[in-house]
Amino acid sequence: MQRLMRAPVALLVLGVLAAVAVWLWGMGGITLLERWAADGQRDAQNAMAGLLRRLKAGDTAALAGLMGFCFAYGFFHAAGPGHGKVLIGGYGLGRRVPVGRLAGLAVASSLAQAATAVALVYAGVFVLDWSRERMVDTAEMWLAPLSYVLIGLVGLWLLLRGVRKLWSQRGRVQAQAPHAAHDHGHDHPDHHHDHGHDHVHDHAHDATCASCGHKHGPSIDEVAAVRSLRDALFLIGAVAVRPCTGALFLLILTWRMGIDLAGIAGAFVMGLGTASVTVLVAVLSVAARESTLAQVAGGPATVRALSLIEIAAGALVVLVAAQLFAAAI
Repeated sequence: MQRLMRAPVALLVLGVLAAVAVWLWGMGGITLLERWAADGQRDAQNAMAGLLRRLKAGDTAALAGLMGFCFAYGFFHAAGPGHGKVLIGGYGLGRRVPVGRLAGLAVASSLAQAATAVALVYAGVFVLDWSRERMVDTAEMWLAPLSYVLIGLVGLWLLLRGVRKLWSQRGRVQAQAPHAAHDHGHDHPDHHHDHGHDHVHDHAHDATCASCGHKHGPSIDEVAAVRSLRDALFLIGAVAVRPCTGALFLLILTWRMGIDLAGIAGAFVMGLGTASVTVLVAVLSVAARESTLAQVAGGPATVRALSLIEIAAGALVVLVAAQLFAAAI
């Protein structure tokens, strides 16, 4: 009954996502979106330039306006072509992860990206004595391709994981088929084995030995937590390794103007603006995944659907990462 109630909602979500995809890639919507995002970034940059001059002149009221336009710049930057959305969206499609956790990863990766920009600029200024051009070239020529390679590896991992699950399911089905078709043609009487003692199995899920009280290995929950943490750190690192060019320009300019703290704060607010888009992508990717699974009857069909979704998501991430890498080199 609950599945029947979810079906119309699932179909609606899938229909909306399909319509958006057709508009973006079939009707030229992606070009319009890129143009709109570029215009928004340019307008935000012009507004920030004026507010920075006012802030340098001592107008502290300009700080609030600067932060607002930094957020707007981050939003428009994320609305255009970018690697963060692809990675977060692909991961949300490929793996069954709670929407809150994926949204948290989206925010963390955007803020870590801002931290990379701060680290690059101030290491370049105080340690390496780099020029502005050297910093930007480092971000564009080295860090950007590295980021795309890492994102491609995540996509490849999702793809291979889906293939492995699909293959293992096929093997189980083939192994079960002969047993299902085999009929003994006679009855087996019940066998009652009375050992004279109770079987009390105390499964210690925290991997603590009942006899000595010490842990001889990680529990299942601990292993899952380590894997989740490892995945999260890799996802955050894949996005964060390539800093936003707009944040670099803001940090360099505010350092030269002697208003460093305003630039650092602005870089992180830009990160929050970027996160506003990637969080939306995270929510939509989880909704698309769950809506698709709601249409499946369950059992082996669900496992097969999960595997196919993971393969498709991984292939999409690899394809986009390869395109971004080819454009960057």
